[in-house]
Amino acid sequence: MTSENILIQVDQLSRRFGPLLALDEISFEVRKGEVMGFLGPNGAGKSTTMQILSGNLAPSAGRVMICGVDLLDQPKQAKAQLGYLPDQPPLYLELTVDEYLRYCARLNRIPAAQRQGALDVAKQRCGLTEVGRRLIGNLSKGYRQRIGIAQAIIHSPAVVILDEPTVGLDPIQIREIRHLISELRDEHGVILSTHILPEVQAICDRVQIINKGRLVLSDTIAGLQQRMRGESLWLSLHQPPEPAALEKIVGEGQVESLGDGRFRIHADQLERQAERIVIEAVKNNWGLHEIRPERMNLEQIFVDITSSELGANDERAVS
Repeated sequence: MTSENILIQVDQLSRRFGPLLALDEISFEVRKGEVMGFLGPNGAGKSTTMQILSGNLAPSAGRVMICGVDLLDQPKQAKAQLGYLPDQPPLYLELTVDEYLRYCARLNRIPAAQRQGALDVAKQRCGLTEVGRRLIGNLSKGYRQRIGIAQAIIHSPAVVILDEPTVGLDPIQIREIRHLISELRDEHGVILSTHILPEVQAICDRVQIINKGRLVLSDTIAGLQQRMRGESLWLSLHQPPEPAALEKIVGEGQVESLGDGRFRIHADQLERQAERIVIEAVKNNWGLHEIRPERMNLEQIFVDITSSELGANDERAVS
């Protein structure tokens, strides 16, 4: 991955609010053509990070580079490469869609001769062509979210930051917004902050999980899917032996008895261990009913990581 494909580079970013360390030296990159999911429980530091990346909050330490431009040293040049949709879209309900987007085009310093073209492209990409003359206040929440995304992309920024873009929408609206976000990767890098885990699996290329101000996981969706294959076997036997018999096969302390002939086997080289268990089950007439890798989902991974990391430092206070 070449350096010109790196749109956002966050280096050792920290933020303090009095004695509270809300962000603790987090670092990551956002690349061209990808949607990065940014996850974390309430109070983890997601909103603080979004505010810093969008230039609305200064960090206590660290650096944010937007397309190679330092956000603190050259804020106007850096922000020109950003599009931002906060969790509450910044809309004027008394304006029509066209009036509002024309106003946003002026705010983003789009030259007068190019404004109508930029407006038409943003409306077309966000499915707003038919509602240009409608008052925003008379449109559904789904349409308002589309308008919010349109204002974020009207100036063709390199990076689009979306904070909880599908909250409060019905299932059809959620599907439409997800499809729109997926299309944005064609021309932008996208940061998606969300609580909705299936949304991440559906549209993101990479995932960052933040917990108590620290980045605790950074992985691709492919890497997460590998994690979801699990590290254990689910075993069900009609005529089960004592756990000690299974431990002779896979190793002492690796067998968890769940009752009624069901076991969870924790071991490396699961395929090899499964093969050995099948051979012994047939040889000893254990009545093999089922054996399979135990699959995790993203919710289990999220809960495991956020409940185990930094458990001894809940207050995150600075000494």
